Amino acid sequence: MRIISGKYGRRRFEVPTHIKARPTTDFARENIFNVLQNLLDFEGKSALDLFAGTGAISFELASRGCTRVVSVENYPVQYNFIRKVAAQLGAQEITPVKGDVFRFVPACREKFDFIFADPPYDLPDFAEVAPLVLNAGILSPDGIFVLEHSKNYDFSALPSFNQKRTYGSVNFSLFIP
Repeated sequence: MRIISGKYGRRRFEVPTHIKARPTTDFARENIFNVLQNLLDFEGKSALDLFAGTGAISFELASRGCTRVVSVENYPVQYNFIRKVAAQLGAQEITPVKGDVFRFVPACREKFDFIFADPPYDLPDFAEVAPLVLNAGILSPDGIFVLEHSKNYDFSALPSFNQKRTYGSVNFSLFIP
């Protein structure tokens, strides 16, 4: 895993071989952040990374200036990896949460400037993730929500849908209230 830009940029970390995640490729991550940089200044913002996996998005957000990044991951191997890398970086802005996204989001009382969700593509309730986040009241009024998904999904009919970006086999739907 490589952090692309910012204060932790160019740092690399070995991902455990037995991890249960499909990390966003460096190519897709770099391209979506190029788009996002033109829409949102991450400096001083709060962010939520749902289905955080290896934490690559969380570390990228912290590296680019987010002062609070909550990383929600249910699987112990990934959760522990996020904790380990955050400790190695001294990244106090990252708060790993071991938990289920479908329980965390409805219980959350905090608003975030940026929300990123990268559910497993084979998740049975995949189509429910976007409405769950959009209806939870956790996105700031001028915030951005990004959902990573396969080409099998089309979220363009949902409220606040702004645009879709595709990089290879990776698709991102952006929602801006």
